[in-house]
Amino acid sequence: MNIRVKICCISSVTEAAIAVRHGAAALGLVSAMPSGPGVIAEEIIAEIAAVAPPGVATFLLTSKHDADSIITQQRRCRTNTIQLCDSVEPGCHEKLRAALPGIGLVQVIHVTGPESVAEAVSVATKVDAILLDSGNQKLAVKELGGTGRKHDWRISQQIVATVRVPVYLAGGLNPENVADAITQVRPFGLDICSGLRTNDQLDAEKVRCFFANIAAIGK
Repeated sequence: MNIRVKICCISSVTEAAIAVRHGAAALGLVSAMPSGPGVIAEEIIAEIAAVAPPGVATFLLTSKHDADSIITQQRRCRTNTIQLCDSVEPGCHEKLRAALPGIGLVQVIHVTGPESVAEAVSVATKVDAILLDSGNQKLAVKELGGTGRKHDWRISQQIVATVRVPVYLAGGLNPENVADAITQVRPFGLDICSGLRTNDQLDAEKVRCFFANIAAIGK
């Protein structure tokens, strides 16, 4: 299966090497968030981004809302992609495009119900890809990812079929359900964090099983 896999919550150069060795096409590097796992210092994000092999995308996960703050953060971290984990101010995507040519933009849509389809459609023309996750932006302390929960994959499949940009699927993925996720949703890529970790460490055996189960689809 030609599925791009982004392994998120990478915490060190060592974890990045494990992910890449097993076939990860992208690394998720989590900056300050209101909640959730995987947050690392920007200095570590920059260190990992600097040593990622050519062809491997480095995603800066940000919870910031305004273009100026996001631009400044990306210039500190030097990733080649920005993952906007929350909604942003009007005009933000356009400002990011102008200030950061060549830097990929990925907007997270937290799938909460049918209204998420319209939300995805409204932003699809402004970004390079959409990532469907299972957070909740309406809580007093926002959940912007890393919940380990599945959402309704029927809505995700509808979004994949509707928008004209690549769509990553995240939320509750693991080696056991990855084949079902691909079969049901048909995403461009997968994004996984907690499903590949043991005691908060990236588990090389779980990573191996995850990619093996993807490769076995259709055989």
